[in-house]
Amino acid sequence: MYHTWMRYFTPGPVHHRLGLVCLGVGLQHGRLPVVGPRTLDHHVAVVVTAGGGWYRSADGRRTPVAAPALLWLTPGVPHHYGADPATGWDESFVDFTGPAAATYTELGYIEPDRPVVPLADAAPARAAIGRIARAARPGNPLLEVETAAAVHELLVALRRGRADTDADGDPVLTGLARDAFQPLSVAEHAARHGMTPAELRAAVRRAAGCSPKDYLLTVRLGRAKELLAATELPVASVARRVGYDDPAYFSRLFTRRVGLAPVRFREQQGRAVHGGWNDRVPDPEHPPTLTGDSV
Repeated sequence: MYHTWMRYFTPGPVHHRLGLVCLGVGLQHGRLPVVGPRTLDHHVAVVVTAGGGWYRSADGRRTPVAAPALLWLTPGVPHHYGADPATGWDESFVDFTGPAAATYTELGYIEPDRPVVPLADAAPARAAIGRIARAARPGNPLLEVETAAAVHELLVALRRGRADTDADGDPVLTGLARDAFQPLSVAEHAARHGMTPAELRAAVRRAAGCSPKDYLLTVRLGRAKELLAATELPVASVARRVGYDDPAYFSRLFTRRVGLAPVRFREQQGRAVHGGWNDRVPDPEHPPTLTGDSV
C-alpha cells in the first residue's frame, strides 16, 4: 500500500531563460513500486526522508539507500531503484531542467557520478520541495517563476545537507587550507587524506567546485592579501610565508590573479584591515573561479 501526490507542467520557452525550470513535483510514501530501468532527458532530485531501499546503476552495481538520502537522476543515465518491499520509504521529488543545471553540475551541486548521496539533514530540502508543491496549485499565475526560484533553493539546500560536510566545513577543504603553505604536490596532499589524487580531485570538486590546485591557490592568495594589507613584511617575505620561494613568480601570479601588483595592492589597501586577518577556510558555498596555473 502506498500514497502518492504529484503534478507535472510544461514551462514555456521564456521561462527556460530563468536558467532552471521545474517540470514536476511529487510526494510519496509507503511500499512504492520499483522505478525503471529507464532513462530520462531531464534531472530529478529524489529526497528519501524515511525508510530505505536500493539503487542499481547502469553497470549493474547495487547501492543500498538509507534515509535521509538523495538520489540524483541525470539526463541520459539509465537508473533503476526501489524502496524496501517490506518497509517502503517516504520520498519527495522534483523534476527540473535548464541551462543552469550544467553550471550547478560543474560546481558540484549536482553529482552525476554519485547517484546516491547520504544526507545529514533532509528537512531544508523537504521544505523547499513543499514550497514547490504549494506553488503548483491549479491556477497559480506565478507557477513557473515560483517553482523555478524554489529549484535553485532546493539545490543549495541539498548541497548544505550532504552528510560529508560538517558544521565547521568540509574536512578535506579544512585539511587543504591547513597545509596550503607547505611545498606539497597534489599527490602528497591526497596521501595525507588517505586518498588517491583522483579521489582528492573529486572530493574538492564536490565541495568547492574547483580543482585542488585552484583551491590551494585561493587560500594562498587570500593569506597574501592579508599579510600585504596588515603588515610591513617585504613582498619576498610574504611570498615565502604563503609557499612561494620565487618572489618574482609570486608577484607575476599575484598580479595576474588579483589585477594589481603586490606593492600596488598594499598601497591601495593601506595599513588597516578591519577585524584583523582571518584563518578560516574559504566558504565552500562560494567556490573559487580561478583556473589554470600551477601552485
